[in-house]
Amino acid sequence: MKILGIDPGIANTGFGVVMRSGARASALAAGVITTPASASPAERLTTLFRDVEGLIAEHTPDAVALEELYFGQNASSAMAVGQARGVVLLAAGRGGLTATGYTPQQIKQAVCGSGRADKQQVITMVVSALGLADSRVPDHAADALAVAMCHLNHAPLAQALAGVR
Repeated sequence: MKILGIDPGIANTGFGVVMRSGARASALAAGVITTPASASPAERLTTLFRDVEGLIAEHTPDAVALEELYFGQNASSAMAVGQARGVVLLAAGRGGLTATGYTPQQIKQAVCGSGRADKQQVITMVVSALGLADSRVPDHAADALAVAMCHLNHAPLAQALAGVR
């Protein structure tokens, strides 16, 4: 199973492609899609859409997993993240893929064993679990890899439950 994980944002969107073969998971790609602050919101979202569509075409994932919107102190940034999530959902839908969202706590629990893990713990566990040679993974890319790993952990149960219904 191959998963495209996304940590959505209007300025920086992390992506990670993780594949499970048997009991072993490995990272196939990871990075950050950036959009210039000088571009209009429409231009930024168009860039994000095209880049995510390109990732889907290049890596042919079985599904897309993305971080759910977290409402913190800043409502305007939450709106921008919501718009970025919408663009990712559109790209997944156009690619015929299911897209599943996970809360930050679910992701941390799946990767670190604790929903209260800090960012460095997430990065350390992602690097270790995926056997990455370079531990200097950008934050957004590490978060996207963690989302993909979370989906790999949840997908078998979700498929089993879907078969029962």
